[in-house]
Amino acid sequence: MEPWLVVGLGNPGPAYAGHRHNVGARCVAALAAEHQGSLAKHRTQALVGRIRVGTLPGGMPGPPAVLAVPQTFMNLSGGPVAGLARYYSIPVERIVVVHDELDIDLGAVRLKRGGGEGGHNGLRSVSTSLGTKDYARVRLGIGRPPGRQDPADYVLSNFPARDAQEAELLVGDGVDAVTDLIQHGLQAAQQRFHTRGPVPRA
Repeated sequence: MEPWLVVGLGNPGPAYAGHRHNVGARCVAALAAEHQGSLAKHRTQALVGRIRVGTLPGGMPGPPAVLAVPQTFMNLSGGPVAGLARYYSIPVERIVVVHDELDIDLGAVRLKRGGGEGGHNGLRSVSTSLGTKDYARVRLGIGRPPGRQDPADYVLSNFPARDAQEAELLVGDGVDAVTDLIQHGLQAAQQRFHTRGPVPRA
């Protein structure tokens, strides 16, 4: 089976780790951990690991995937993504980018292939470096900033304590969405996740 490339977007370093903007990177790290994988430094300026995604009928290992978290800042994410696609000879139709999404309610997950970047600097960099927008996206809803808060300040801040549990559930749902997409295809994953709303608040 040909491998997939699954990329989680974020900013590098512990100072950014808990930010809303890093939920995509958290999701890919969680996917690696779920499959007893690990991420290590790679020549393409990314943390990279290889796993088999889930289990096929009959107990066979699922499709292979290269997991990656770029170690550049968000607006330069495309360089590592394009470098990894070349290094592992992965075509664009087998690339999945996991990222935060302001225009989706906190806790909701949506999937699509292609389309615009919605002002997301990481996606813009990926599209530019790949020379196409036709890669799959797993979009993790973080909601809009309250009041007049600047969206840039909002994404570059931690989830507040009241949203911490929802953020963890969102990461877990993101892992499930990537797994569904790779094992069953985009349409099946959309049917599962697009009929679900955001995680209800207690």
